[in-house]
Amino acid sequence: MKLYDLELSGNCYKVRLFAALARIPLEIEAVDFLGGAHKKPPLIGLNPWGEIPILVDGAVVLRDSQAILVYLAAKYTGETWLPRDAAGMAEVMQWLSTTANEVQNGPASARLVDKFGYAIDKADTLRRSARILPLIEAHLADHQWLALERPTIADCAVFPYVALAPEGGVSLSDYPHIRRWMSRVKAVPNFLSMPGV
Repeated sequence: MKLYDLELSGNCYKVRLFAALARIPLEIEAVDFLGGAHKKPPLIGLNPWGEIPILVDGAVVLRDSQAILVYLAAKYTGETWLPRDAAGMAEVMQWLSTTANEVQNGPASARLVDKFGYAIDKADTLRRSARILPLIEAHLADHQWLALERPTIADCAVFPYVALAPEGGVSLSDYPHIRRWMSRVKAVPNFLSMPGV
């Protein structure tokens, strides 16, 4: 099973992180992102969106980090990281949606501006961050984990770009419950870090 990967990508990192925590072996293939390899053959044939990560598991080819997390959890971990019951699955999935929307357009996009020079409205990313981080903070004031009171792929999905928020000028100093949750994630056996985390 191969993951086409960029070390500094939080979306790639969430897949590497989950695979490490769940002890799922991955062959990591670094992508020359600056050289545009993700927009050229053979990668553009695997993902016409021209984005990474891309997971190839035999005949299965997947794009989108949230979809990859769901696939890996469902195929390789039973119900440990993603339950099959409707309520439990929905509880996890709502956090994957939050990651793909509010977290991506808030702290993740702020980081794209500051660290990589993307032409994104920085003020808008900060407004979005100022909305989502207090919501996550309030949730974590009453819960040890994002879903089901145990580590799930919800935590793997949200963790990277929240942990990397300071690289986008988004301080976590006012969010003690988020910081404690990040420490809990880092304490899960087989935790894997990345630059900036």
